[in-house]
Amino acid sequence: MAIFIKKPAIVKAAGNKPKIIEEYIGRVNSATTTISVARMVSPGGWEEPPQTPRFSEYTLVLKGLLRIETQSEVFEVGAGQAIILEPGERVRYSTPAPEGAEYIAICLPAFSHETVRREG
Repeated sequence: MAIFIKKPAIVKAAGNKPKIIEEYIGRVNSATTTISVARMVSPGGWEEPPQTPRFSEYTLVLKGLLRIETQSEVFEVGAGQAIILEPGERVRYSTPAPEGAEYIAICLPAFSHETVRREG
């Protein structure tokens, strides 16, 4: 059976500045627990606390620059680039460039506040 998603749900974001999370598929908008698909728009200078998620996260940057800090490396992911993070890896996201970033995040299983395991 097909499920038509007419519009995303706006989900509250963590971080030091307002960030827009539009969840198209996931626990909030479609009651889907197996996967979540969201469009993120974050301003320049946004950063969030470190987290150690219990899900895989696939991120595709559409515009701007997304900085991803892991325990061993720092990645600067620009427009047209992507990154995959596995469950259990400590990670911290930020958008240091003045223009911020727009990106798509896909989580398997679906994102939840319980499984993201944010610090602080």
